[in-house]
Formats: sequence, structure tokens, C-alpha cells
Amino acid sequence: MSNIPPTPAGLRGAVDLSSLVNRPQQDAPTQNPMQHTHAGQAPAEAGGPDAGADIAMDSLVVDVTDASFEDVLQLSMSVPVIVDLWAEWCGPCKQLSPVLERLTLEYGGRLVLAKVDVDTNPQLAQAFQAQSIPTVAAVVGGRPLGLFVGALPEAQVRDVFEQVLQVAEQSGIAGRVDVTGAGVEAEGEPEPEPLPPHHQAAYEAIERGDYATAISEYRTAILQDPHDQMAVAGLAQVSLLDRLSGRTADELRAAAAAAPRDVQAQMAVADLDISGGHVEDAFGRLLELFPSVFGDEREALRARLVEYFELVGVEDPRVAAARRRLTMLLY
Repeated sequence: MSNIPPTPAGLRGAVDLSSLVNRPQQDAPTQNPMQHTHAGQAPAEAGGPDAGADIAMDSLVVDVTDASFEDVLQLSMSVPVIVDLWAEWCGPCKQLSPVLERLTLEYGGRLVLAKVDVDTNPQLAQAFQAQSIPTVAAVVGGRPLGLFVGALPEAQVRDVFEQVLQVAEQSGIAGRVDVTGAGVEAEGEPEPEPLPPHHQAAYEAIERGDYATAISEYRTAILQDPHDQMAVAGLAQVSLLDRLSGRTADELRAAAAAAPRDVQAQMAVADLDISGGHVEDAFGRLLELFPSVFGDEREALRARLVEYFELVGVEDPRVAAARRRLTMLLY
């Protein structure tokens, strides 16, 4: 689950990106589409970009693909790039990504955030060894740095960003992105609608790591409005975080292996699987156990599966298949 953020000295390249960057060169060099020089400013020489230069971009948050990742490596020669590996169905990703985006904007161009959808960019997911998501890394001077896995509170994410900037400065990477055009327009966009009171209280509790209070706030919101799907999804997400807090993957898997028919042990590993994006493994583990248990244990499995359906999203085909199988087992 969530790793303790590393110290600056502990940040180091831990992944191999050679498969994404050692491609045949084009016959004629092309300008990095993510990077534009200011009027009157000479482009940086190939292989030796100006690490202190200002760069003009439309946004500090960019979507990146397997095919376009070389642009990130070039950009990282001037400004550190945070890499957010996420997926649409990942509940913790939906909590972490807004934090990453908000902090990136707060740093005013000293950092860029590159978002990678692991479902559509398997090369990058493999290159960054994203066995669980969200996975957050950085690229500084073309060198990948492993940062953390899982949804951390905002204060800890800010500490990690500061560490990345320290490493960048030590490497002579001190550029800044000048966001013009779309970036200026973004500053003038209307403020998002405020969250309902109990949602806001739950969000603030999650930021503090107080999952019990967040659970209580979401439950209150649901009592007030049983059709509040945001509260239902939020409750599922924070309940998962609470169950996994303070427990290691090795501990959970060892307990499950020692007791293959223990419902609580198997649900704990299923939690681990769902948090890491192994959706079908989590569904399969609980559905296979379902016919062999009865009473309260069967109800616990059913409730946990329904919670997973909310986490992954009812429109996901894997949810539809698991729901059909659960219905068959129930009736």
C-alpha cells in the first residue's frame, strides 16, 4: 500500500524506460510538441537543453501516452515532471489525482504533472513497474525516480514535491513553465461548486488520515439522502483505505494462504487486490469462496462485493459479469 515518502537522498531511478526512448530516430528532427520557445529565444541545442530556461506550455497538467512519453523526457531536462499512473476505475486514484493537480498548479510552473492512463498505455505501466495504482513517480533530467504508491494525504504529497525539487536543483534543473493561453484562461475559470457539508468534512478528515471520521460523515450523508451516489462511492473508498491502513501486503497474503477458508483473511487480500487494480482477482477470490459459507459470513462476502462494485463503477463490464455470477449464487 502507500509507501512512506522517500528522503531526497533516497530518490533514485528504479525503472527502465529504454523501451520507450530507444526508438529509431526520424529523418529530420522535430520540435517537442510539449515545449515551445519564447519569441526571440533560441531553441536549446539537441542533447543540451537549457536547464534554467522558461518554457511556454498550454497547461501544467498534460495527458501522456506510450507514444508521446519521449516528450516528457525532453521536458524533464528543464523542469521536473511528476508522473501520475492512474485508471478510470481506481477509487484511490480519484482521491489522489485532484491533490496532485492542485499542488502542481500551486508551484507555479516549477513542476509539470504528466498523467498516464495505465489501461491504454501498458508500456508505461510496465516501465514504471506500476503493480498497484495510483503509482506516482518523477522524471528529472531524463532520469526516473520512484516516489510512492497509493493515495497519500496532501501534506505528505507536498513533502514529496519539495524533495523532487531539491533533487532537481542538485541536478541543475531549475527551469520554469510559463503557462500562457489556455493556462491563463484556466486561472479565470469559475470556482467549482462547494461540496455538501458532510462530503467536505469527510474530505478534510481523509486529508488528516482520520478515516473513522470520514466514514461517519459519509454515513450521515447517506442517511440524509439514500440516493447520494457520491457519498456511497466515497464511503466505499474510505472504508477500503481504513481496512488497509497499517497492514502490509506480505502480512495479508500470508494470513490468507494459511487460512484459505477464513472469510476475513480472504476479504483482506481481496481488498489488497482491488486497491492494486487487480479487479478480477478480487471478484474471483470472493465469488469462489461464496458457495462454501453461510449466514453472517455469506452476508459479509455479499456486502464486500457490493462495495467493490461501487469502487470499480457499475458501468464496468467486469462488475456486470461479477454481479451476474453473484446473483446466480444467491438464488
